[in-house]
Amino acid sequence: MIIDFRLRPPVGGFLDTLMYSAGERRDGFTRTVGFEPSLAAQQQSMPMLLKEMDAAGIGRGVVVGRLAGVLGSVSNDDVRAIVSSNPNRFIGAASIDPTNRRKACDTIDTALEDGFKLINIEPGSYPIPMYADDRRLYPIYAHCEDRKVPVIMMVGGTAGPDLSYSDPIRTDRVLTDFPNLNVVVAHGGWPWVNEILHLGFRRQNLWLSPDMYFSRMPGWEEYVKAADGFLSDRMLYASSFPFCPVQGYKEWFEKLPIKEENLKKVMGGNARRLLGI
Repeated sequence: MIIDFRLRPPVGGFLDTLMYSAGERRDGFTRTVGFEPSLAAQQQSMPMLLKEMDAAGIGRGVVVGRLAGVLGSVSNDDVRAIVSSNPNRFIGAASIDPTNRRKACDTIDTALEDGFKLINIEPGSYPIPMYADDRRLYPIYAHCEDRKVPVIMMVGGTAGPDLSYSDPIRTDRVLTDFPNLNVVVAHGGWPWVNEILHLGFRRQNLWLSPDMYFSRMPGWEEYVKAADGFLSDRMLYASSFPFCPVQGYKEWFEKLPIKEENLKKVMGGNARRLLGI
């Protein structure tokens, strides 16, 4: 079973985010990385997305809630509704408000009771941006570590007001301070490609999901080498739909110079192991 680790369906709160409200901008990026836009994205059609997933052989997709500023927010209720409507197709990742420690921890506990499998933390994208090693986040990391729930941390791509918010040194501090917390670095820590791969070599609790930055962005070849080498057990496949089409991305990905046994791990086996499914 192929698991797409970052997939944003065209329903609910997702439609209010920039990835759907600024369609021309999104489609421009899609073409920049070498794909034609998905009709499911352009027509904002969930049935078309499910059909595209079927055609690509994608068994399940991880739907990520978020509390963000200019990027737009997607509530846990929205994610819960998507997963509930398609329980065999989607896996939920819950978002938290880091400015209220008690509320954040309560949100995590409620999400786990509701079947969410991950917690999403986007330090630099919050309405009041934070760095990954901001001490206000540390009790939240500790709570996730105690609950043995993985964290998706967005510290790559447009991860904050400026490049400092994706500084891999700050990510390294979190990985070091919480050695039993599995951290999935979304967007692959791009553009700090070699640096984040170095962290993956040093820190066994780092999992890497380059998603749309895997696709022909500067440094993408190094992600491929890592996926077929030392990071084959902790690399996660993700299309980042709607920025990349589910089917087109999958067809392209399968042609990468990655050995078949490693491709199977990256495209599903690692995610199943991480999530316990």
